[in-house]
Amino acid sequence: MCLCGQIINLRALEPEDLEFLFSIENNELFWEVSHTQTPFSRYILKQYLDNAHLDVYEAKQLRLVIEEIKSKKQIGMIDVFDFNPQHKRAGVGILIHPDYQNKGFATEALSLLISYCFSLLQLHQLYANITSDNAKSITLFKKHHFKEIGVKKDWILSKGKFKDEVLFQLIKE
Repeated sequence: MCLCGQIINLRALEPEDLEFLFSIENNELFWEVSHTQTPFSRYILKQYLDNAHLDVYEAKQLRLVIEEIKSKKQIGMIDVFDFNPQHKRAGVGILIHPDYQNKGFATEALSLLISYCFSLLQLHQLYANITSDNAKSITLFKKHHFKEIGVKKDWILSKGKFKDEVLFQLIKE
């Protein structure tokens, strides 16, 4: 599967993505958003990659690599999670490696994913959970017409301090 844009493609995980996945999943900077508390071994991640072929309807999630077209380099990942075909909704998460932020990659990736979810998966709504101090993500999702619908107070414990988590929702028109 390839969802093609102007500057990036979204593509399925490949066995060759093991080192990239290892570097992302074991980077403590990203643990807050992924709710991770311990590192992952290459063995566990290889098993995950071996099962990445499962259909979104079976796995209830879909993880795609964000790949820069020009360099063919993996620059991030975008996820569909809590996929619920009965109620036609899913959560969305996106991560761009810090070296590639502020270059329009996240904007195009989210746009491609929204289109895919609403047209091919026939979803009615998407949602995102974003900590209140993550200004870049809040700006990104608002740019794509996600609406703030609530705040979960003291929801995330990070480095000994609680943070609020803001819930955003996009309903297909």
